[in-house]
Amino acid sequence: MTAAFGTALLGALRTLLPRACPGCGAQLGAHAGLCPACRAALRPQVQAHSPLRAHPEPHLVTLGTYSGVRRRAVRELKFAQARDLARVLGETLATGVPDTWNVQAVIPVPLHPTRQRERGFNQSELLGRALAGALAVPCVPALTRTRAGAQQARRHGAQREDLHGAFRAHEGFLPTGAVLLIDDVLTTTSPLMHWLRRV
Repeated sequence: MTAAFGTALLGALRTLLPRACPGCGAQLGAHAGLCPACRAALRPQVQAHSPLRAHPEPHLVTLGTYSGVRRRAVRELKFAQARDLARVLGETLATGVPDTWNVQAVIPVPLHPTRQRERGFNQSELLGRALAGALAVPCVPALTRTRAGAQQARRHGAQREDLHGAFRAHEGFLPTGAVLLIDDVLTTTSPLMHWLRRV
């Protein structure tokens, strides 16, 4: 089977099989992941968010708050095995990364091995691969989760655990230059803080 034939067959199956858009419930038809209207609602934005500097510089790219289409899409990706959403979200994030950042690699935040076995995949890694592919840079497994914990997105404020010591960095995997650390939801900067202390 050629790649072109496989793509055409997949498109035909998407058209024939009724599937609801995770964002709004409308029928997806031949579209993958999200309908055009929900894709249009994903607008990457560069923000200044840093616990490391008194005057943060813009260095965070998000698709917005964890609500609405964004929340529904992330939950569908994580808990309903809708892996085609990773490409939609990752490639959309890539359009918001400024060229001036000169990103050399993408690093996904890892799951603990136990949770990854339960889920079957790491959603941040899927997002990272899509993001890296769109930026034409490698996706590098430079972090390891060493301690399991509760899901941070389901906690609020002070309920979120301290993740200090929960990650190990593999400096030998890192290229020189700027890297992007990617996670599905920003609930705490602990992974970033821990990694920055190590490099």
